[in-house]
Amino acid sequence: MSTTTLDSDHRVLSTLNEDGTRNWLRPRVSPGRFLTARRWVALFLIAIFTLTPYVYINGKPAILLDITHREFTFFGFTFLPTDTVLLALFMLGVFISIFLITALLGRAWCGWACPQTVYMEFVYRPIERLIDGPPGRNPKPRIRNAALRYVVKYGVYLVISLYLAHTFLAYFVGVEALAEWVRRSPLEHPTPFLVMAVTTGLMMFDFSYFREQTCIVACPYGRFQSVLLDRHSLIISYDRRRGEPRGKGIRRRSAVEEGVALPVAQQRGDCVDCELCVTTCPTGIDIRNGLQLECVACAQCIDACDAVMRKIKRPTGLIRYSSQAAIEGEPHRWLRPRVIIYPTILLAVAVAFFAVLLTKQSADVTVLRGLGNPFTVLDDGWVANPVRVKIVNRTDKARRYTIELLGDAGGRLDAEEDSFMVAAGEARTIGLRVIVPQSAYRFGRLDITLRVRDDVDLVVDRPFRLLGPAHAPSHKEP
Repeated sequence: MSTTTLDSDHRVLSTLNEDGTRNWLRPRVSPGRFLTARRWVALFLIAIFTLTPYVYINGKPAILLDITHREFTFFGFTFLPTDTVLLALFMLGVFISIFLITALLGRAWCGWACPQTVYMEFVYRPIERLIDGPPGRNPKPRIRNAALRYVVKYGVYLVISLYLAHTFLAYFVGVEALAEWVRRSPLEHPTPFLVMAVTTGLMMFDFSYFREQTCIVACPYGRFQSVLLDRHSLIISYDRRRGEPRGKGIRRRSAVEEGVALPVAQQRGDCVDCELCVTTCPTGIDIRNGLQLECVACAQCIDACDAVMRKIKRPTGLIRYSSQAAIEGEPHRWLRPRVIIYPTILLAVAVAFFAVLLTKQSADVTVLRGLGNPFTVLDDGWVANPVRVKIVNRTDKARRYTIELLGDAGGRLDAEEDSFMVAAGEARTIGLRVIVPQSAYRFGRLDITLRVRDDVDLVVDRPFRLLGPAHAPSHKEP
């Protein structure tokens, strides 16, 4: 059944035909300086993704998101669930960085570094072109048998998706555990196997079927650009003043340069309306219609148009990286309020992040009230408060800790152990009783300080409020 693509004036999505069916895009490759640069960037990013799990710093993977043990490791620094301030500062820095990059360079992330673009355009589509042949009316596939071609293509897709899924899983469990699981039966580790299988299935669905619709339909970033961009942000632009009216014929500028008197109706701009900028676009849009949310700034239309301009001996840059202001003849301004505000906030966030990170102590100490009765009056009239002290050893070696009671209340500690060991990266909770004379209380309360020391250099003081009888004993031990 034949399908007809909607005109740009009536089109809702570039991936829809007139009858509502899917318009399968097979963009042609337009060689050029930007494609070459993007290939090198993609190769670098793929190498980073696939090799990072094998890099170790101080005996730990460079990046390990250990959800099971609630421990994240980034390039030698270990983050625990108690590091909420660091997490908040990190996420704030990420969002502000996105705002700044978008304000300056438009959707450079989408076209140059987004995993969706990198793997789709530089892994999966090249495989498709290699097996099915280049896009066009006569693709000339390497494998003539359609069924065999289908099996080979999707078989290769599956192998690559499996490899990427295993690499992705290595960021969460480490390559050593992953290698052990690969050698053993999936029944011995069903949850990781299920995660790997689901990830593989999602990659197959995305890169073999959903494809550019991830950018057009699913990803919200394109819809944010209306508030993240301004008239001086760098985008891919079509120079309408130079290109229109488009079409075949004598170029307007050529007529002026050669001194030929040509009626205005017959004059043409530099755009020859070849539509190569459309057929090479991975999201199927016509950049000549202006800024659109589907544009991922991949610059394939620039490479295609520059090649045509060289053939007709016209200056390149009819489609180019520019800004809305520059295209309309206004001077481009790099410095503007948002470009000053974003880096200022980002610098403040970075300073705060590293200040918190570098002043982080070797252990996290939390003092919690004990379970059961808040206090007990002993036979000798002293008051005992049950307390729990949780210590998280953030170092890479086991350490011995002791707990002391500070102050002049004249009390003592009744602990399970005088000193205790906490393994590297582990947490331990110690139960104890703080016993203080009843005379030290004022209105049933007493503020004390517990000091935690280790056998190296840690000294942490934690304030704590004891509870006791306001006038007379409330509970008595048998």
